[in-house]
Amino acid sequence: MAKGIQKDELDMIVDAIKDFAAENLSEAKLLDLDHKDEFPIDDVRMMCGDGLGIHLIFIPEEFEGMGGGAFDSYRVCETLAAVDVGVATGVFATFLGSDPIVFGATYEQKKKWLTRIAVEGLILAYGATEPDAGSDLGSLKTTATPVEEDGKIVGYKISGSKQWISNGGYADMYTILAKTEAGPTWFVLEKGAEGFSHGIPEDKHGIRASNTTSLALDNVYVPVENLIGDEEGKGLFQAQLVFGYTRLMVAAFGLGAGWAALDIAIPYSVDRITKGSPLSEKQGYTHKLIIPHVARLEASRAYIEETAQRIDSEEGVLLNTEGAIAKYMATEFGNDAADASIQALGGYGYTREYMVEKFKRDVRITTIYEGTSEIMEMTISRDRWQLHLKTRGDYYHEMARGMESLHQKHQNVGADISAKALHALADLMERARERRLTRNQHIQFRIGELIAFGETAAIFSKRAAQAIEGNLPEKANNRFEPADLAVLARIFAREAAIKVAQDGLRWIIGADNLTESEVKAFEQKMNFTGIYLAQAGMVDDMNYIKEVIYKKD
Repeated sequence: MAKGIQKDELDMIVDAIKDFAAENLSEAKLLDLDHKDEFPIDDVRMMCGDGLGIHLIFIPEEFEGMGGGAFDSYRVCETLAAVDVGVATGVFATFLGSDPIVFGATYEQKKKWLTRIAVEGLILAYGATEPDAGSDLGSLKTTATPVEEDGKIVGYKISGSKQWISNGGYADMYTILAKTEAGPTWFVLEKGAEGFSHGIPEDKHGIRASNTTSLALDNVYVPVENLIGDEEGKGLFQAQLVFGYTRLMVAAFGLGAGWAALDIAIPYSVDRITKGSPLSEKQGYTHKLIIPHVARLEASRAYIEETAQRIDSEEGVLLNTEGAIAKYMATEFGNDAADASIQALGGYGYTREYMVEKFKRDVRITTIYEGTSEIMEMTISRDRWQLHLKTRGDYYHEMARGMESLHQKHQNVGADISAKALHALADLMERARERRLTRNQHIQFRIGELIAFGETAAIFSKRAAQAIEGNLPEKANNRFEPADLAVLARIFAREAAIKVAQDGLRWIIGADNLTESEVKAFEQKMNFTGIYLAQAGMVDDMNYIKEVIYKKD
């Protein structure tokens, strides 16, 4: 049975967040918070306390929580980000700060701390990042030295510094990663400890309604019972347990903020009249600035929902690579959608009186925290490269054959085009293997990007088919009808296929110096003609989605 809460309960939470935002976080207030670089701690405490109780979602029922799953957290994170990514970050930091406890603590530790978090509505911070150890947690310099009495360890003294810590200046409790003799280890630290302090808030480009500070630890004593899991050296393993989950939540931020920006640009284009007609009737506007981003965001949603569903259904599954793909696609697409929305509003979009400019600054961080887009590319490429080798180059060919089978049942979801993208992806990866092109790190990264596009196209086709069959999870987002999802899946599949083929060939040539005849042969192998012919109907499909979007509006 899948983890998580019931649909009606989730719907109530999502509606409650929207109602809370409407009452307490008006557009004027959010713009003022951004201007003043001010963290709305009272509002965040209400959201994580008796006022709203969002923090209860990630806490198991046996510890006074709601026992929500990844799917529930994704829906909540998307909703929060559509209000304000900075405020959402403040809430998410409590989610993240509790993860070492949820996934690494003993039962007794969970009962003690998770129950307190649930009942008291504590604000948490996740103390992993350091000035010289961002995503490379193995390079930690913060140390935890044992304190002994009568030959028995009774506690630890922690010394070091942390940087870029969300909620760092306001948290009631911190989970701190420090190096012991056995390796990186998580500890629970409560505010007010002697020798512990935080710096002034960082003056950030975006998410200015969040609090981000450095932490300083000078021989801070923590009792031995605050060692998470009661065993040293398990910190990296415990962190890796949640990467698939936490990166999925950041993906939801990108999705929510991207859609929030489009939800400003779309009605604007109806009201803005130029040369006698609204912008919404001009293809130069809709087919460049709106529709491609709608397709990309919904493609990323499909991958997020597929991954969340698997995390909740498959016991012990990590899905770190899938989490990386979801984060990479949704945050890059959310950033692009916000940028396009500024362009869509013209001069108005560039001014700070309008929320779209703020969404663009805010969503940018989602491509950086919890692992940059470049780290995601490396993660994706490294993992899937191993599968390519293990299957003797058949991994994506097999996935493509699955898409071809799906096309036999559903000929309108772009599965045949997704199959072409995947076959081409398999061929270029094999060429890279044969010619040892991945000795160039840039090629590794570009392959990671193309893998993300190819897999997302396939999952979107699959989810569109499931929607037509009525087999999507009942908690899935229903912004679009099944028939509309099918059209969006075709639009994205075409984009993915072209990208894999053209960018893939570009980098193969760039790294391997192919001759003209070799280029033509490889174009044939990758089925360039078939991929180009698959673009037929693209404009008609974009016209269809235009009508759907503006009918909804």
